[in-house]
Amino acid sequence: MPSDDQFLPPDQGLPVVGVIVAAGSGVRLGGSVPKALRQVNGRSLVARSCDALVAGGCTDLVVVIADGLQPDFEAALGGVTVPVHYALGGDRRQDSVVNGLDVLARVPELEACRVVLVHDAARALVPPAVVATVISTVQAGAAAVIPVVPMIDSVRRDHVISGGHGSSIVDRSELRLVQTPQGFDRQVLLDSHARAVELALEVTDDAAVCEANGHDVVLVAGSRDALKITEPHDVLVAEAICREREPVR
Repeated sequence: MPSDDQFLPPDQGLPVVGVIVAAGSGVRLGGSVPKALRQVNGRSLVARSCDALVAGGCTDLVVVIADGLQPDFEAALGGVTVPVHYALGGDRRQDSVVNGLDVLARVPELEACRVVLVHDAARALVPPAVVATVISTVQAGAAAVIPVVPMIDSVRRDHVISGGHGSSIVDRSELRLVQTPQGFDRQVLLDSHARAVELALEVTDDAAVCEANGHDVVLVAGSRDALKITEPHDVLVAEAICREREPVR
Protein backbone atom coordinates (compact mmCIF):
# COMPACT_ATOMS: atom_id res chain seq x y z
CA MET A 1 0.00 0.00 0.00
CA PRO A 2 1.41 3.44 -0.89
CA SER A 3 2.29 5.76 1.95
CA ASP A 4 0.70 9.19 2.25
CA ASP A 5 3.94 10.99 1.31
CA GLN A 6 3.78 9.42 -2.15
CA PHE A 7 0.76 11.59 -3.00
CA LEU A 8 2.30 14.88 -4.09
CA PRO A 9 0.50 18.24 -3.74
CA PRO A 10 -1.57 18.99 -6.84
CA ASP A 11 -1.00 22.00 -9.06
CA GLN A 12 -2.96 24.98 -7.81
CA GLY A 13 -4.65 25.50 -11.20
CA LEU A 14 -6.32 22.09 -11.36
CA PRO A 15 -10.03 21.60 -10.68
CA VAL A 16 -11.17 21.22 -7.08
CA VAL A 17 -14.42 19.27 -7.01
CA GLY A 18 -16.99 19.28 -4.24
CA VAL A 19 -19.22 16.20 -4.01
CA ILE A 20 -22.37 17.16 -2.09
CA VAL A 21 -24.38 14.25 -0.72
CA ALA A 22 -28.03 15.31 -0.94
CA ALA A 23 -29.96 12.11 -1.58
CA GLY A 24 -31.48 11.65 1.90
CA SER A 25 -35.17 12.12 2.56
CA GLY A 26 -34.75 13.80 5.95
CA VAL A 27 -37.37 11.82 7.85
CA ARG A 28 -36.30 13.22 11.23
CA LEU A 29 -36.53 16.77 9.94
CA GLY A 30 -40.01 16.33 8.52
CA GLY A 31 -41.60 18.55 5.90
CA SER A 32 -42.98 17.97 2.44
CA VAL A 33 -39.69 18.18 0.49
CA PRO A 34 -36.38 16.30 0.73
CA LYS A 35 -34.13 17.77 3.42
CA ALA A 36 -31.59 19.21 0.98
CA LEU A 37 -34.35 21.28 -0.64
CA ARG A 38 -35.64 22.58 2.67
CA GLN A 39 -35.28 26.35 2.83
CA VAL A 40 -33.59 28.19 5.65
CA ASN A 41 -34.04 31.94 5.60
CA GLY A 42 -35.23 31.82 2.00
CA ARG A 43 -32.54 29.59 0.44
CA SER A 44 -32.35 25.80 0.28
CA LEU A 45 -29.81 23.84 2.27
CA VAL A 46 -28.24 22.41 -0.88
CA ALA A 47 -27.89 25.87 -2.43
CA ARG A 48 -26.27 27.19 0.74
CA SER A 49 -23.89 24.22 0.72
CA CYS A 50 -22.96 24.96 -2.89
CA ASP A 51 -22.41 28.63 -2.09
CA ALA A 52 -20.06 27.77 0.78
CA LEU A 53 -17.99 25.29 -1.23
CA VAL A 54 -17.65 27.68 -4.17
CA ALA A 55 -16.72 30.60 -1.92
CA GLY A 56 -14.12 28.38 -0.25
CA GLY A 57 -12.44 27.40 -3.51
CA CYS A 58 -14.32 24.58 -5.28
CA THR A 59 -14.33 25.03 -9.06
CA ASP A 60 -16.93 22.37 -9.86
CA LEU A 61 -19.67 20.53 -7.98
CA VAL A 62 -21.28 17.10 -8.12
CA VAL A 63 -24.61 16.86 -6.30
CA VAL A 64 -25.81 13.37 -5.42
CA ILE A 65 -29.60 13.20 -5.43
CA ALA A 66 -32.51 10.78 -5.30
CA ASP A 67 -33.90 9.48 -8.57
CA GLY A 68 -36.48 11.72 -10.24
CA LEU A 69 -35.53 14.93 -8.44
CA GLN A 70 -33.03 16.50 -10.84
CA PRO A 71 -35.49 19.16 -12.11
CA ASP A 72 -36.15 20.25 -8.52
CA PHE A 73 -32.45 20.50 -7.75
CA GLU A 74 -31.71 22.31 -11.00
CA ALA A 75 -34.33 24.89 -10.06
CA ALA A 76 -32.86 25.26 -6.57
CA LEU A 77 -29.31 25.62 -7.88
CA GLY A 78 -29.96 27.92 -10.80
CA GLY A 79 -27.87 30.69 -9.27
CA VAL A 80 -24.75 28.64 -8.54
CA THR A 81 -21.77 30.16 -10.33
CA VAL A 82 -19.75 27.03 -11.17
CA PRO A 83 -20.65 23.92 -13.22
CA VAL A 84 -22.97 21.53 -11.36
CA HIS A 85 -23.18 17.85 -12.28
CA TYR A 86 -25.58 15.26 -10.87
CA ALA A 87 -25.33 11.64 -9.73
CA LEU A 88 -27.91 9.29 -8.24
CA GLY A 89 -27.72 8.22 -4.62
CA GLY A 90 -27.01 4.63 -3.63
CA ASP A 91 -28.35 2.34 -0.93
CA ARG A 92 -25.79 3.64 1.59
CA ARG A 93 -24.04 6.96 2.02
CA GLN A 94 -20.72 5.48 0.91
CA ASP A 95 -22.40 4.16 -2.25
CA SER A 96 -23.71 7.65 -2.95
CA VAL A 97 -20.21 9.09 -2.62
CA VAL A 98 -18.80 6.51 -5.03
CA ASN A 99 -21.54 7.39 -7.53
CA GLY A 100 -20.55 11.03 -7.19
CA LEU A 101 -16.88 10.23 -7.72
CA ASP A 102 -17.72 8.28 -10.86
CA VAL A 103 -18.86 11.53 -12.48
CA LEU A 104 -15.30 12.88 -12.38
CA ALA A 105 -14.12 10.13 -14.73
CA ARG A 106 -16.92 10.87 -17.21
CA VAL A 107 -16.45 14.64 -17.48
CA PRO A 108 -13.34 15.55 -19.50
CA GLU A 109 -12.89 18.87 -17.70
CA LEU A 110 -12.61 17.05 -14.38
CA GLU A 111 -10.16 14.30 -15.35
CA ALA A 112 -7.22 16.30 -13.97
CA CYS A 113 -8.85 16.85 -10.58
CA ARG A 114 -6.71 15.69 -7.66
CA VAL A 115 -8.49 17.36 -4.74
CA VAL A 116 -12.01 16.22 -3.86
CA LEU A 117 -14.21 17.47 -1.05
CA VAL A 118 -17.14 15.41 0.22
CA HIS A 119 -19.83 17.44 1.95
CA ASP A 120 -23.19 16.72 3.56
CA ALA A 121 -25.86 19.09 2.28
CA ALA A 122 -27.22 19.16 5.84
CA ARG A 123 -24.13 21.13 6.96
CA ALA A 124 -25.23 24.06 4.83
CA LEU A 125 -23.77 26.85 6.96
CA VAL A 126 -20.12 25.81 6.95
CA PRO A 127 -18.01 28.97 6.66
CA PRO A 128 -16.05 29.31 3.40
CA ALA A 129 -12.88 29.77 5.47
CA VAL A 130 -13.23 26.20 6.74
CA VAL A 131 -13.63 24.96 3.17
CA ALA A 132 -10.53 26.87 2.10
CA THR A 133 -8.50 25.39 4.95
CA VAL A 134 -9.52 21.84 4.02
CA ILE A 135 -8.57 22.44 0.38
CA SER A 136 -5.20 24.01 1.17
CA THR A 137 -4.30 21.21 3.58
CA VAL A 138 -4.90 18.58 0.90
CA GLN A 139 -2.98 20.69 -1.62
CA ALA A 140 -0.09 20.75 0.85
CA GLY A 141 0.11 16.95 0.65
CA ALA A 142 -2.37 15.48 3.16
CA ALA A 143 -4.22 12.40 1.96
CA ALA A 144 -7.36 12.95 4.08
CA VAL A 145 -8.48 16.06 5.97
CA ILE A 146 -11.50 16.66 8.20
CA PRO A 147 -12.73 19.74 10.08
CA VAL A 148 -13.53 19.14 13.75
CA VAL A 149 -14.68 21.02 16.84
CA PRO A 150 -13.98 20.15 20.49
CA MET A 151 -16.64 18.34 22.48
CA ILE A 152 -17.97 20.70 25.17
CA ASP A 153 -20.59 18.50 26.86
CA SER A 154 -19.73 15.98 29.54
CA VAL A 155 -19.87 12.43 28.22
CA ARG A 156 -20.63 9.18 30.02
CA ARG A 157 -20.38 5.58 28.89
CA ASP A 158 -23.51 3.51 29.58
CA HIS A 159 -22.38 0.10 30.86
CA VAL A 160 -25.92 -1.23 30.79
CA ILE A 161 -25.87 -1.07 26.99
CA SER A 162 -22.77 -3.27 26.92
CA GLY A 163 -24.20 -5.76 29.42
CA GLY A 164 -22.86 -4.20 32.61
CA HIS A 165 -24.27 -1.89 35.27
CA GLY A 166 -24.15 1.86 35.84
CA SER A 167 -22.02 4.30 33.86
CA SER A 168 -18.62 5.95 33.84
CA ILE A 169 -17.26 9.32 32.78
CA VAL A 170 -15.40 9.59 29.47
CA ASP A 171 -12.44 11.95 29.17
CA ARG A 172 -13.61 14.43 26.56
CA SER A 173 -10.30 16.31 26.28
CA GLU A 174 -9.16 14.17 23.36
CA LEU A 175 -12.57 13.85 21.70
CA ARG A 176 -13.56 15.86 18.63
CA LEU A 177 -16.84 16.21 16.73
CA VAL A 178 -16.40 15.50 13.02
CA GLN A 179 -17.82 17.81 10.36
CA THR A 180 -17.76 18.24 6.59
CA PRO A 181 -16.51 19.04 4.01
CA GLN A 182 -13.87 16.37 4.27
CA GLY A 183 -11.04 16.73 1.78
CA PHE A 184 -9.04 14.04 0.00
CA ASP A 185 -6.42 13.24 -2.54
CA ARG A 186 -8.69 11.90 -5.25
CA GLN A 187 -6.77 8.69 -5.85
CA VAL A 188 -6.56 7.96 -2.14
CA LEU A 189 -10.33 8.26 -1.86
CA LEU A 190 -11.01 6.12 -4.93
CA ASP A 191 -8.61 3.39 -3.81
CA SER A 192 -9.99 3.44 -0.28
CA HIS A 193 -13.60 3.08 -1.41
CA ALA A 194 -12.62 0.23 -3.73
CA ARG A 195 -10.90 -1.48 -0.81
CA ALA A 196 -13.98 -1.00 1.37
CA VAL A 197 -16.05 -2.82 -1.24
CA GLU A 198 -13.57 -5.70 -1.26
CA LEU A 199 -13.75 -5.98 2.53
CA ALA A 200 -17.52 -5.42 2.72
CA LEU A 201 -16.74 -2.56 5.08
CA GLU A 202 -19.50 -0.18 6.17
CA VAL A 203 -18.46 3.24 7.43
CA THR A 204 -20.14 6.47 8.47
CA ASP A 205 -17.87 8.88 6.61
CA ASP A 206 -15.11 9.02 4.03
CA ALA A 207 -12.33 9.71 6.49
CA ALA A 208 -13.06 6.32 8.04
CA VAL A 209 -12.80 4.73 4.59
CA CYS A 210 -9.33 6.19 4.11
CA GLU A 211 -8.23 5.36 7.65
CA ALA A 212 -9.29 1.74 7.16
CA ASN A 213 -7.04 1.70 4.10
CA GLY A 214 -4.01 2.79 6.11
CA HIS A 215 -3.98 6.56 5.57
CA ASP A 216 -3.57 9.19 8.26
CA VAL A 217 -6.42 11.64 8.78
CA VAL A 218 -5.40 15.25 9.42
CA LEU A 219 -7.64 17.39 11.64
CA VAL A 220 -8.27 21.10 11.02
CA ALA A 221 -10.44 23.58 12.87
CA GLY A 222 -14.13 23.41 12.03
CA SER A 223 -16.93 25.76 13.11
CA ARG A 224 -19.96 25.58 15.39
CA ASP A 225 -21.91 27.16 12.52
CA ALA A 226 -21.44 23.96 10.50
CA LEU A 227 -24.02 22.09 12.55
CA LYS A 228 -25.76 19.14 10.92
CA ILE A 229 -29.38 20.14 10.32
CA THR A 230 -31.24 16.98 11.24
CA GLU A 231 -34.17 17.84 13.50
CA PRO A 232 -36.64 20.78 13.67
CA HIS A 233 -34.67 22.41 16.49
CA ASP A 234 -31.61 22.54 14.23
CA VAL A 235 -33.59 24.61 11.71
CA LEU A 236 -34.29 27.20 14.39
CA VAL A 237 -30.58 27.44 15.18
CA ALA A 238 -29.69 27.64 11.48
CA GLU A 239 -32.22 30.40 10.89
CA ALA A 240 -30.76 32.38 13.79
CA ILE A 241 -27.27 32.03 12.30
CA CYS A 242 -28.56 33.16 8.91
CA ARG A 243 -30.28 36.19 10.40
CA GLU A 244 -27.01 37.14 12.05
CA ARG A 245 -25.09 36.69 8.80
CA GLU A 246 -27.76 38.16 6.53
CA PRO A 247 -29.41 41.09 8.29
CA VAL A 248 -32.57 42.43 6.73
CA ARG A 249 -31.81 45.46 4.58
